[in-house]
Amino acid sequence: MPFVSRSVDGAIDGLFKQPQEGRAEEFLPNGDPDVIAFEIAPLRVSSVSARQFRLMLRRAGLIDPAKAWVAQQDDETQDAFEYSGDFVKDSPKMLVGFAAMGFTSQQVDEFFTAASKL
Repeated sequence: MPFVSRSVDGAIDGLFKQPQEGRAEEFLPNGDPDVIAFEIAPLRVSSVSARQFRLMLRRAGLIDPAKAWVAQQDDETQDAFEYSGDFVKDSPKMLVGFAAMGFTSQQVDEFFTAASKL
């Protein structure tokens, strides 16, 4: 029987064997429909390797626009784009970059899911 954490919308976003103070204090039985739904839901991709990210940019025809946007950013952002080993979907600069390119949150999710398969 797990302790669960919930997102702002009330959906389960984590299962724990022990209570997590301030995060997961609600206890539900294993057979609870919300627990089962969480366990069988496909995993959400939160990061991809730099290779996967760049290949997906290229396949989507976005490598040049992405490089142009990065070139206009501060040195730290440029270094992160050039030298990061992985790209984290919910990082602040990533969110700003995708928004600048006109992506919705669903399109960002789809981009990372597709990239994770490369």
